[in-house]
Amino acid sequence: MGWLSRFVVALLFLAIGIIFSPETFKSSNSDSSSLSTILKLSHLLCFSTAWGAALWATFIGGIIMFKNLPRHQFGNLQSKMFPAYFTLVGVCCGVSTASFGYLHPWKSSSSTEKYQLGFLASAFLFNLSNLLVFTPMTIKMMKQRHKVERENNIGEEVGWTKNKEVAKTNPQLAAMNKKFGMIHGLSSLANLLSFGCLAMHSWYLAGKLNL
Repeated sequence: MGWLSRFVVALLFLAIGIIFSPETFKSSNSDSSSLSTILKLSHLLCFSTAWGAALWATFIGGIIMFKNLPRHQFGNLQSKMFPAYFTLVGVCCGVSTASFGYLHPWKSSSSTEKYQLGFLASAFLFNLSNLLVFTPMTIKMMKQRHKVERENNIGEEVGWTKNKEVAKTNPQLAAMNKKFGMIHGLSSLANLLSFGCLAMHSWYLAGKLNL
C-alpha cells in the first residue's frame, strides 16, 4: 500500500469518527463552537502524532537499527530519516502550540495553561533548532568522518564501532570524533528536551480526561 493509499485510509477513518461523534447530531448554530472543536481535534491529533513519533524514533526505532545495521549504513539511513522526523514533529508541535494558544488566550489563561503553552512552544523550538542547525551540522560531520573511516577499513561493523581504537593512532579521526560527539550531543539533548516537554503536556491532558 503506497503512502497515498495509507493517507486516504487515515482520512476515511477520521471522517467516520466525525460522522458518528455524538456532537455531530446536536443542533448548534454556533460557529465558535465548531471552530473550538476543530482546534481541539487539530491539537489532539498533532500532539499525539508528535508524541508517538518522538517515542518511536528516540527509544525504539533508532536502537533497533543501530543493533542490526552496519554502522555506516545506519548513519546514512538516519541522515535521511532525521530531517523528515524533525519536520514532522516540528510541524505537529507548531500546530498544537497555535491551537492551544488560540483556545487559551494568554491574558485570560491560568498559570497552568501558560506553562503548558510554554512547554509546547519549547518543543517546537527544540525541533526547529534540530531541523535547521544541529542535524545539518551532524550530517555534514558524519559524512566527513565516514570518508576517513573507510580509508582505515572501519565502519562496516554492526553495533559498537572500532573507531576509538583507530583514533588512538589517527589524530585527524580523533579530532573529528570530538567535534561530531559535541554536535550530536547537542542534537540529542534538544530531542530529549522536546520529548520531555511533550511528556509534561501529556500529563496535563490526562488530567483533563473523563473516562
